[in-house]
Amino acid sequence: MSDTAEVDEFQDAVEPSPAPNADGIAFIGSDGGGGENDEKTFDVTHEELSLIRAQIAAEYPEDYQTLSDSYLCSVASKPYSKDITIRRPYDYTMEKLKALMNWRRGNAVFLEETLEMVSIPGTGKENEKASVENPDRFTKAKALATSLNYGSMYWHGLDKEGRPILWIRCGRMPWYPDVEAQVNSLILLADAGIKAMPKGTTDFVVISDSNSPPPPNPQFMINVLQALVKGYPDRLSLLVSCPVGTIIQMIMKVLLPLMPGRLASKIVLVREEDTIPKLAAILKGGKDDIPDFLGGTCSHDGLYPVDGTYPERTLKFDYRGMVRRLEEATKEFSEAQSS
Repeated sequence: MSDTAEVDEFQDAVEPSPAPNADGIAFIGSDGGGGENDEKTFDVTHEELSLIRAQIAAEYPEDYQTLSDSYLCSVASKPYSKDITIRRPYDYTMEKLKALMNWRRGNAVFLEETLEMVSIPGTGKENEKASVENPDRFTKAKALATSLNYGSMYWHGLDKEGRPILWIRCGRMPWYPDVEAQVNSLILLADAGIKAMPKGTTDFVVISDSNSPPPPNPQFMINVLQALVKGYPDRLSLLVSCPVGTIIQMIMKVLLPLMPGRLASKIVLVREEDTIPKLAAILKGGKDDIPDFLGGTCSHDGLYPVDGTYPERTLKFDYRGMVRRLEEATKEFSEAQSS
């Protein structure tokens, strides 16, 4: 893979793909709106989209459906980094997509099935047969469940543009995490959020409650950064950390120089006095959606209690309830947009 494709971290964001037109165009390019983050894009034809889709499906049959047509069009439509007056060449686009899929093949595929080994859909019980047939994977599944059970990361609600919001509650994070399990739980959650996005949406928002964070774990921070850059390029629309204290400032001083510029620009550190107006401007329901742990009135703890929704189970965290609520929120948003 070329250095350019690695560094570019593709700015493959958020423009919804318009309905197909009679000219065979799957994605209609734009001259950009003149804003700070606006960018010129180019048309992508249905023939080109079909070719990209077919090649990805042929080489990655187990995982190709994780990339929507809107996302593929967004990747293909961007200016070429070596000559911004032209669109990315087909080979360059495929190189970037294959880098993403290769990362997923080694890190993200089958995590949902792994979780089901300790939480059978419908009953939430452990799969005793799986524990005998594949004890190593079963151990990985239990570690994944333990990481989710902290209730420190979950999807809840949307922003004003319909993007799902991943909440991170630093005060619930373990001081000495199982790094592999913690990163795997983040990958599992990211995939679940992407799958539940409204049609045409390709990125999400992260809001971090940065009160009382645990001591920094360098390996965890590096692994998360690698996941964002290699596995979820430009899936992050915005990360808001509030209120910002000394530990978070120290972490960001370490991480920001390691980040591609486009990723670093999406991270916003918010002071305590600015938290309410900042979140009100982001959240779909404005001030009414601000949680009580960040100075608002909305409670998350009924849905995501400290001890879990199912304390008698291996997977105490209500993972499937979280997914269902997110799907309901995106359906409601989509219906409101079309009415």
